Amino acid sequence: MAETVLDYEAEAAHYDRTRGGAPRAEAAAEAVLRLVPPGARTLLDVACGTGLVTERLGRPGLRVHGADAAHAMAKVAAGRIPGRTVRADARRLPLPDASLDAVTAVWLLHLVPFATDVVAEAARVLRPGGVLVVTVDKDAAHDVGSDIDAILRPHRSRGRASDRAELITACAADHGLDPAPGTFFTGHGQGATPRDTVRKLRAGYYASWFDGDRAATETLAAELTALPDQDRPRADPRYRLASFVRRG
Repeated sequence: MAETVLDYEAEAAHYDRTRGGAPRAEAAAEAVLRLVPPGARTLLDVACGTGLVTERLGRPGLRVHGADAAHAMAKVAAGRIPGRTVRADARRLPLPDASLDAVTAVWLLHLVPFATDVVAEAARVLRPGGVLVVTVDKDAAHDVGSDIDAILRPHRSRGRASDRAELITACAADHGLDPAPGTFFTGHGQGATPRDTVRKLRAGYYASWFDGDRAATETLAAELTALPDQDRPRADPRYRLASFVRRG
């Protein structure tokens, strides 16, 4: 799988507007905080993007930082959490071992072929008892049983997803992280429309589960174009958050 077809340096300018904005960010942050222990004092939001979720992770006694590999994303995030944003690769965080109480990664692992390296690095920087909170099975969450999904489902290949819950859980165990209760949240504003699905299909947005050639792409596009209500959003997805606790 390719890392991602998106250029996040260019995406920063309109990322929030096209990804559900504040309602989705608020739902994500509220769900994440349900999984962060009350006694946590430091949290790093890895691949924080524009910081829209990150700035909502604050609560009394918890100091939140953000890190993103894309300069443009980190620059926007720095405006939201000034003095607490760093540009960094999620596989090589500029932090010592056992230095954080919590690490979060929302909407990252499905994008990259090195998801297990991200988990390993999070385990390195967590203190014993610290928690890792990550989204898993993101592509699967977008199958909400709609007419769009009826067309796409035969072509979905979950086995290729880099954020499969079983893969992430196995990797976490290998690096001293034990599973803990997770939760779900609604991806407000992320309901698919037939017209936008065709656009994304042709642009390669679904590379994590669809590797069809141009002919296969156009066949699916024609079926999607024939659906009614081309611009009516179908149901919003429900994203899954998995949680892991550092042993020791």
